[in-house]
Amino acid sequence: MRSKKLGRRYNDGEVIIKQGETGNSLYVVQEGRVEVIHESADGDVKIAELGISDFFGEMGLFEEDVRSCTVRAAGDATILTIDKRNFFKSIRRDPSLAYRLLEKMSNRLREANERINAP
Repeated sequence: MRSKKLGRRYNDGEVIIKQGETGNSLYVVQEGRVEVIHESADGDVKIAELGISDFFGEMGLFEEDVRSCTVRAAGDATILTIDKRNFFKSIRRDPSLAYRLLEKMSNRLREANERINAP
C-alpha cells in the first residue's frame, strides 16, 4: 500500500510554476521528477531536472518576485507546496532546515556562476 502524500499530483508536462509569474512559496518533489526550463525568444532551455526531496521556488520565500524559470512535471509527480508561514514554523522545529536550504542555494549560485564564466 502506498503512503498518502500531502502534495498535489501533477500529470506529465503539467506546469507547476510559470516563468514571469509572481510567487511566494517553496515546492518539494515528493514523487517523480520535474524539469526546470528557462523560456526565451530563442526557445526553451532545460536548466535542470529535479527528483525526490529536491526543492525549487525557494527565492519566493524571501522576496515576492517573478519566477525566473518554468517548472513542469517530467512524468507524473507529487509536489508539496510550502508557504512562508509554514516554512518558518518548520525552521523553528528543526533549525537545520535553514542550513540545508542555504547550502543548496549556495551550490546553485556557484553552478550558475560557473556556467556564466565558462568559455
